[in-house]
Order: sequence, then C-alpha cells, then structure tokens
Amino acid sequence: MKENHIPLFESYLLKKGIELKNRIVMAPMTNYSSHEDGTVSEEELNYYKRRSDGPGMVITACTYVTANGKGFPGEFAGHTDAMIPSLRQLAETIQAGGAKAILQIFHGGRSCPPDQVDGDVVSASAVASEERGGGAQPRSLSDQEIRDIVRDFGETTRRAIEAGYDGVEIHGANGYLIHQFFSPHSNRREDEWGGSLEKRMAFPLAVVNEVTRVVREHGDRPFAVGYRFSPEEATTPGFTLDDTLALVDKLADTPLDYLHVSLMSYEVKPRTGPDVTRTTMELLLDTVGRRKPFIGVGSVHTPDQAAEVLAAGAALVALGRELIMEPDWVQKVQHQQENGIRTTVGQEDQEKLVIPGPLWHRIMNVPGWFPVR
Repeated sequence: MKENHIPLFESYLLKKGIELKNRIVMAPMTNYSSHEDGTVSEEELNYYKRRSDGPGMVITACTYVTANGKGFPGEFAGHTDAMIPSLRQLAETIQAGGAKAILQIFHGGRSCPPDQVDGDVVSASAVASEERGGGAQPRSLSDQEIRDIVRDFGETTRRAIEAGYDGVEIHGANGYLIHQFFSPHSNRREDEWGGSLEKRMAFPLAVVNEVTRVVREHGDRPFAVGYRFSPEEATTPGFTLDDTLALVDKLADTPLDYLHVSLMSYEVKPRTGPDVTRTTMELLLDTVGRRKPFIGVGSVHTPDQAAEVLAAGAALVALGRELIMEPDWVQKVQHQQENGIRTTVGQEDQEKLVIPGPLWHRIMNVPGWFPVR
C-alpha cells in the first residue's frame, strides 16, 4: 500500500465511543427504490449489502420524518413506529458487512413533489424554489407546525435507536427544509424563526437540540448524531459562506458528533467572501478546528484524492458515486489493486453492481451524472 494511503485505513473513534474500522464513509445517496408504503425493498437491502463491507460507516439515503416531508418517489419512511421493522432490516444489513449504520433524517420542504405529499408542500415561507427548474408554490408553516416538525425529527431519532442504528445524520443541506429555514431566499419570516442571520439559525439549532436531547433520553448505547450542510447558495438572495461559517461555529459547540459538508468538489473555492484563494473545505476546517470531526466529500475519485482530503484536516472522507460504480473501492485500494477500480458504467453492469432498477434508470438517463460508456 502506498504510504499516503495508510491513513485511509486507520480506525477512528467518535466521541461517543463508536469505533470506525477505517476513515472511509459511504455518502448518503437517494436510490428511489423503496416500496410505495415507505418500507425498504429487497433491492435496496441487496444494494446496501453489496457496499457495506468496505467503508467504516454507511450513511443511508434520507428518510422523511413527517408525511408531508417525502422528497422523492421511492423514498423509505421513518415517520411512524410502523416503520421500525423496515428500518431495522436496513440497519442490520449494513452492520452485517462491518460498517456502522447511520440513518439520514430529513424533511423535503418546498422541494417535495406535490404528488408525494398529497399537495401539501410546505416551507419556511410561501416562496417557490428557483433551483432544479423551479418548483411548486409552498405554504408557510405555522409556528406550531414548526415546533411539531422539530419534535418529529426527535421521534424519528427515537425510532432509529429502537431499530438498532449506530446514529443519525440530520440533513441540513441541498435545498431541503432545514436549509430552507437558513436561507434568506426561502425564509422571509419576521417571527422568531426568520429575519436576521441569528433567527434563520433557530430552526437548524432547534432540530439539533431536540435530536441530541432524544439521544440522551432514549439512548441505551453509544449513538452518534451528525449534521450535513451546504456551504453556499447560488440564488439571490442566498446564504453565503460567511453565513455558513457562523452557523458551523455554533454547531461545533453543540453535542453533535460530526459535521459533514455537501460539496460537488473538495477543491472548489468560495464564490464570495474575504478569502477566495483557498478552498471552501479549508475555510470550513479552520472554523471547526478540533471541536468536531469533519467529513470531507466531493468528486473524490482516487485514493490519492481521498488522502488529500484527510491531509487537509478532515477526519473522514465520503465517497458517493464512486461506491455505486465500484462497490469494492475500499478493498481494491487496501490490496493495492487501485488500477482495477471501475470508473465508468455501461448497460451491462447493473446486475453485477447490484443497483436497484429505479436508480439504474436514472444513472442511464440523467446526462452527466455518471460517466456512462
């Protein structure tokens, strides 16, 4: 093994006492393949089984915490106790491969397709998205509804504990409801949940407080809580990296166990800010310091690139599309077979890669998402 790859295979101990066998994480990726009733399908279980014996930690696709939070067709559910057996199946499948199982929890907000939420599209304010081709006009949540959703994040965390997961990741990135409350584009409120930067942080911090409270109250074993965030918005108005650095500074002082950035490339530099000469990840790491483990991500294709992420100061490095195209990425690097890592997919690859049909259809038909032969 190359010397610079050795850190990738060092174990890592999260503060709660959860030991990861290596520094490689499977990033959360939507697969559109659950049953109509919100239960996990056999296809999904096989997909995760194929990918859970390499990484030290697997973060699942997001699961919705309320009925009107379903962001995708074929998304599995976590909003009722009836879903605990389904959630347990997924946790046990991941853990059987040797990885820690982290359930990502979210609410889609204004990004929910109306046909997935009986037309009840909600957000911080009644402002439609300008991204992803626009979206439905949402209605503004009432104060009581906001408090109910905060509670629902906690309830889904309780279900994750009961289902045997090793932790949850709060999805505060990629334009979904927590992101929407932080954004001056989607949050035009004038109450305690919006207005100033500090008030736009209120909902994200309330979710963190409730989730960590539930873990203290219901946790019967080490159980991690992570938080994923986006660093900048492309819209005007939109939050800037400076805004995010202020939020991250507060998150780093909460009982969270790790912070996980969402980036298209770990080498990207900020669009605005006092220093556009350094990468976004470096600036975030400066703010976080040693207070929280940090997961770096974004177009990490090769082991050399993964090693660069750790060398920059991240504790862990997440792989997304790479583990879809090459389920044995970790093992091939570990056994010095990196030249055999698959970097493209073709029509004939679905069965051997164990990819569910709905996800495979999108891989083959969304231009530029995957390198398709």
